[in-house]
Amino acid sequence: MELSTLGEFTISYKFKSNLKNRPQIKTSADAYEVFKHVFEKDKIGLQEQFVVLYLNNSNTVIGCCNIFKGALTSTVVDIRMILASALKIMATSIIISHNHPSGNMIASKKDIELTIKLNNALKQIDISLLDHVIVSPFNEYISLKDNGIF
Repeated sequence: MELSTLGEFTISYKFKSNLKNRPQIKTSADAYEVFKHVFEKDKIGLQEQFVVLYLNNSNTVIGCCNIFKGALTSTVVDIRMILASALKIMATSIIISHNHPSGNMIASKKDIELTIKLNNALKQIDISLLDHVIVSPFNEYISLKDNGIF
């Protein structure tokens, strides 16, 4: 077998600003302000999206990823991709978010299960899950952390 024929998987990271110009997340409201700009506005009321903010040790956003998109009421999230991306850009914590196109501001059982599963996986590699923020197309959000869900 010739090694030059093997495929290569890469995760790219594009710096778009100096670190000092990036938002620092101190509250769920701070996270929501960032997420509002990351979600695809024309689809937030139509299709579920799942977004990850990657942060450094001072809770400054070093990157975001909006790669998980789904149907009207659900999306598939690959925890391994979240972990791989966090390791690649040396994040020390993350905040996750997804939208409820219906505007329902109650975390589902699946939302909670995913949060707990991701939190447990992140702990294994010393990365913290700071929050899971659910947003609606009506400029509303809930924080699972603020509500004591995890």
